[in-house]
Amino acid sequence: MILPSLAPGLDQTFAGMVETAVHAAHPDPGVRRAFMATYQAVGQVHDAEGDSRPAGAREPDMPALLLDLGTAYLVAEDRDKAEKLYRLALKLDPTMAIAHQNLSCILWERGEKEEARVHRDLAYRQQCVFFAPAPEEQRRVLILHGSGYGNVPLKWLIPQQVNTSIFWFVEYTTPATLLSMPSYDVIFNAVGDADMDGPTFAMTCAFMQASTLRMLNNPHRVAATRRDRLPRLLDGIAGIDTPPVIRVTNVDEAVAGIAASGMAFPVLLRPIGSHGGKGLHWLDGPGGLRAIEPGVADAWYLSPARDYRSADGYWRKYRMIFVDRRPYPYHLAISSHWLVHYVTADMVSDPAKRAEEQRFLREPDAVLGAAAMASIQAIGERMDLDYAGIDFSILPDGRVLVFEANATMLVHPEREPEFAYKNPSVQNIVNAFEALMAGCAEVVHAG
Repeated sequence: MILPSLAPGLDQTFAGMVETAVHAAHPDPGVRRAFMATYQAVGQVHDAEGDSRPAGAREPDMPALLLDLGTAYLVAEDRDKAEKLYRLALKLDPTMAIAHQNLSCILWERGEKEEARVHRDLAYRQQCVFFAPAPEEQRRVLILHGSGYGNVPLKWLIPQQVNTSIFWFVEYTTPATLLSMPSYDVIFNAVGDADMDGPTFAMTCAFMQASTLRMLNNPHRVAATRRDRLPRLLDGIAGIDTPPVIRVTNVDEAVAGIAASGMAFPVLLRPIGSHGGKGLHWLDGPGGLRAIEPGVADAWYLSPARDYRSADGYWRKYRMIFVDRRPYPYHLAISSHWLVHYVTADMVSDPAKRAEEQRFLREPDAVLGAAAMASIQAIGERMDLDYAGIDFSILPDGRVLVFEANATMLVHPEREPEFAYKNPSVQNIVNAFEALMAGCAEVVHAG
C-alpha cells in the first residue's frame, strides 16, 4: 500500500503503525480502501477546533472511517490507539453504538468501570441487537449476551464463516426489540457466569419459557454452577473432592464465616466473577485476610486450600470441555507454583511438560484413570449443560479435585508451532459443538 501525504497531526511513525495494524487485522479490501481516507479524517479531527465548518461538512464518512480504523487497532490489540480513535469518532457522532460498545470494553478491562458503564448504556440503549452475517451462511444463531463480562467466549466456538450470529444484549430489550428480531435457527445462552448474570437472568428465563425452540445452556442450569452452589450441585458424585465455598462481602463476614463453617486455614480468597487466577490469594491465617482488604470487591469467595502437588512436586491443572455433556480434553498446565495458569506454567521451555500434555490430549483415560474419567463424565451429566468446562487436578488418592466447573471456559487454536499438537483436540471440541448446532437447526427446519 502506498501511503498518502500525511494529514495534519500525523507523523511517519504513527502512519507506519496504522498501516501495519490495518494489514495485520483487516485483510478485507473495503477496510484497506478506507485506509487512505482515514488519514485525512484523523488529520481533520486534529484541526477541528480551528475550522468553523461543522465536522460532517468536511468529511461525511469521517466517523465511520475512524470507527473502522479503531476496530483495526482493537483487533490488533493496540487498545490505546483504538480508544483514541473511538473517542474521536464519538466526538463527531455521539450516536455510534459500536464505538460506545468497544470503548466500554476497553475501559472495563482497564478498571475504569464507571465510565465503561456510561458508554455501555449509551451503546445498548440505542441498539441491543447486532447482526453479523456469515459469508457462507448455513444457519443463524441467536446469542443471548450480558453486557458485561461473564459471557462464553465464542470466537472459535461458533465460526463466523458459516454461522450468522445475532448478538442480543438482553437487559436492554424493549417491546420493539422482540417485534423486530431477525429470524434464527439456534438459540444459545452465552451468559455463562452466574455471578455476572444480573438483570439478564429473568429476561433469559422468560424468553426460554416463551420460545418454541430449545435454548442451549439452560439459564437455570448455569445458575447452579456458581462457585458457592457448585459443591451442592455435585454432591454425591463418587471419586471427587469439591471443597466447600462461602460467599462474603467484607472482612468481618469472612472471619465469621470461617469460624461458623469450621473451615481451617490455609484458605483461598477470590473476588466474584474472577477466572484464570485473577485476584486469587492463598491465606495462611486471619492476618492475611485483613491485610488484603476484601471490601474492594462487591463480594468474595472463601474455600479451604488443598495441597494437590503430585509426587514429583509439580502442581497440575487439567481442563476438559463438555459438549452436549460429553467430556473432551483441552489442556494440561504443569507448574512449580500452586497458582497454576497455562500462560505462566513455563510450558514453552520444557519439552517434558508438553509431552505429558500431548499424552493427556491423546489418551485422557490412560492418563487420568478409569475411575477419574467416570467421575468427570458424571460431573458433565450432573451439570446438564450443552457447553461447559471443568478445571481440576488429581489428588494423591486418585480423587478429582474440582477447582471450577462452568460455561465460561475458553477454547482457541494455537498459533505457536510448539503447541500445534493441541489443535486437533481443539478441532474436536469445535466439531462437536458444530454438530450440536446443526442438529438443533435440523429440528427447526424439519418442523
